[in-house]
Amino acid sequence: MNKIKLFLVDDDALFLKNLEIEFMDSADFEIKTFPLGELCISNLSENPDVIILDYHLDGINKGAMTGLETMDKIKAINPDIPVVMLSSQDKIEVAINCMHHRAYDYVVKSETAFVRLQSIITKIFKYRKMEKELNWYMSR
Repeated sequence: MNKIKLFLVDDDALFLKNLEIEFMDSADFEIKTFPLGELCISNLSENPDVIILDYHLDGINKGAMTGLETMDKIKAINPDIPVVMLSSQDKIEVAINCMHHRAYDYVVKSETAFVRLQSIITKIFKYRKMEKELNWYMSR
């Protein structure tokens, strides 16, 4: 079985490292971390399976792309990469805005965020498997 290639993008270094460690301890992931959206974009040629992306991304560099700007560029380059937005903002308007920008899902940073992210990634791969099976049946 191939490892799931996961990009984690967050300007909060401590949160990013904790998330990386949790994913490394839980399953077979190939993980790349980025503190800026620009760095994520410049590495998209590596074809990640899933990107977990912070909503703000301007804690290090105030001129950096926001999470939404980063997601828009990701979707322009490869609309098939599922992007899960992650934010400390627990506002429905933020979640809706993320979904309008074609986020796969939206997760609030909390004690349960990692469990929720695991569940979302599992659903992504179950959906992809069903899609492949359906395509196989339809081509027969």
